[in-house]
Amino acid sequence: MAIIRKVGVVGAGQMGAGIVQVFAEAEYDVVVVDASEPTLQKAVESIDKRLASRVEKGTLAAEQKENIMGRIRTTSKLEELAECDLIEEAIPEDLELKKDLFAKLDRICKSETIFGTNTSGLSVTDMAAAVKRGDRLLGMHFHNPAPVMKLLELVRTIVTSEETIDAMKAFGVTLGKTVVVAPDVGGFIVTRLFTPFLLGAVSMLEEGIATKEEIDVSMRMAVNHPMGPLEVVDFIGLDTELSIAETLYEETKDPKYAPPLLLRKMVTAGWLGRKSGKGFYDYTK
Repeated sequence: MAIIRKVGVVGAGQMGAGIVQVFAEAEYDVVVVDASEPTLQKAVESIDKRLASRVEKGTLAAEQKENIMGRIRTTSKLEELAECDLIEEAIPEDLELKKDLFAKLDRICKSETIFGTNTSGLSVTDMAAAVKRGDRLLGMHFHNPAPVMKLLELVRTIVTSEETIDAMKAFGVTLGKTVVVAPDVGGFIVTRLFTPFLLGAVSMLEEGIATKEEIDVSMRMAVNHPMGPLEVVDFIGLDTELSIAETLYEETKDPKYAPPLLLRKMVTAGWLGRKSGKGFYDYTK
């Protein structure tokens, strides 16, 4: 079974930063790559801020925080991932972009390196076809926020080896995650089930059945969800949710995955949720 010691993460956005923190807290040395220096700096600052909050609350020792931060190294060069045992991709949900990245990593990395993609719905098989080590590429879908959410979805393609699945199951346990294995179908398990619920909330708002506040408080109070569905879409990013819905609809042609017009218009207007400052709610204040 593959031994994982050094890991890499490509993409230092919201999800990437969370995954880096998960790896570093599990005592792995992490190399995080992003073409944007400000994005890398923001990622490190966000991790430091989250850990500092835990130190203030007394749930993490100051020395532990420094040790975690000391395991994280940032770079803009993919070549610095050459000796990693595992690389997790957390770049935007664009299949061609991901395939191109894995093709580059395939040439750079040692033959034993396992590739994981954090996609929430794109075809992992298409990504595996872009590399010579398709048997060592799988979906590794963390849920947002990665340091908090306890589930890790592994996605098995028809070419993923059993050895790779077993190695990543064991690795997931070292991260403190509950691991499930899903087939490479659109949305896997969680996204496939959850997307119609989120789209239904958008449609309900669009049809004037209830206000956004009424929709969200109803789900929080009646179903005990920590966030309402429209709050969740703002958190995920409206553009990301639209991309997920389009991918699922294209694959299944099931109308429950058809994106509501309101979602499309908000994305066109640049209202992407928390990351843009405005979505269903205003975050500029």
